[in-house]
Amino acid sequence: MDDDAAGTPCPSCGTPNPPDRRFCRRCATPLTPTTAPPPLPWWRTIWPLRRRTRAGSGRTTRFLVVLAVVLALCAGGLLLLPAGRNLIEDTRDKLGKSKQVTPVRVEASAEVPGQPAGNATDGLSNRYWGAPGPGASITYTFAKPFRLVAVIVTNGASTSPEDYAREGRALRIDLEATASDGRKSVEQLTLIDKPGPQTFPTGISDVTSIRLTLDAPAGLDGDRHLALAELEFFQRS
Repeated sequence: MDDDAAGTPCPSCGTPNPPDRRFCRRCATPLTPTTAPPPLPWWRTIWPLRRRTRAGSGRTTRFLVVLAVVLALCAGGLLLLPAGRNLIEDTRDKLGKSKQVTPVRVEASAEVPGQPAGNATDGLSNRYWGAPGPGASITYTFAKPFRLVAVIVTNGASTSPEDYAREGRALRIDLEATASDGRKSVEQLTLIDKPGPQTFPTGISDVTSIRLTLDAPAGLDGDRHLALAELEFFQRS
């Protein structure tokens, strides 16, 4: 009995038990109860998302981390939305077909006698719009908004090599496209000094008017003026 009295007391009834007993000799209560597992570290509660977490294993931290990830994805989506939309539109431009669109009104800031602005959109490359010098502009207005996918410029007085250089040429054209909401898009068209059409992809949406300003003159000496034979605008069909 002395050994029993010196044994491990039962956590339930207090009866002393020999050291080798697993259950109380009086009430059968386990003398070595199972120890609760320690909480998981917070990083193990985040992934995978379907992992079951134990009590005290970072539920609050897990929730906050998941919430932060969701908010970051939403913010990134908002920031990347314009870029994503532009990428989609550019892809549609490349994969789709285009057709020419004709302006309903043409106005020039200046023109030389006998070479009106209308010559630049008459479909004939042996007639041209004559401008007195750099800084002159021509504005085209369209019946309804469209996506401008390309501009074709035929520079000089004619596509004929013999007649091309008889007048000056603008080797840079500043293009300003205005959308229906008033938003403006600006691009620079740099031309090669040679006869024939030159194509410039653009990709500008909701265009209602286009202004082209001539600059970087070449061959403008003596009594010559700037000549622009033809301008063609294309929309996505």
